[in-house]
Amino acid sequence: MKTLATLSLLLLLFTVIFTGCDETKKVIDVAGSVQLTGNYIVSSINGKKLENTTNPTFTLSALDNSFRGTTGCNSVFGNYTIDFYALNFGDLAVSEKFCTDKNTMKTERDFLDALNNTGSYALENNVLTLYSKTDRSVLLSAKKDTNN
Repeated sequence: MKTLATLSLLLLLFTVIFTGCDETKKVIDVAGSVQLTGNYIVSSINGKKLENTTNPTFTLSALDNSFRGTTGCNSVFGNYTIDFYALNFGDLAVSEKFCTDKNTMKTERDFLDALNNTGSYALENNVLTLYSKTDRSVLLSAKKDTNN
């Protein structure tokens, strides 16, 4: 009987610990998503500073984990997920307008590639940095618009 009581107590303890950890993770993920909410202007991709007048821009929303933006030519939208500091952009939909400026089209391709290869992020001093999921190299930097 004593063994059954001990076993029940251990089972209860494990349940509380694992449920608590799961709830803590959810709180951390929601807090990360809320922290990312806002409008961003991309300042560099793959370490190259962008100096176009049509830099990509995007908005992240914690309400529904949505991603909306413009590549400088086309519109892009989709969803993102957060798991601690892991960030993943789901399937992104992009409009199919052709832009005649080759630099804008290259920036668009680089921007979309960076989003598709993102594995983690950091947000410091209103600068969002996206890191590669394979080698943790910097893919993209974007300045958060603090006016909204």
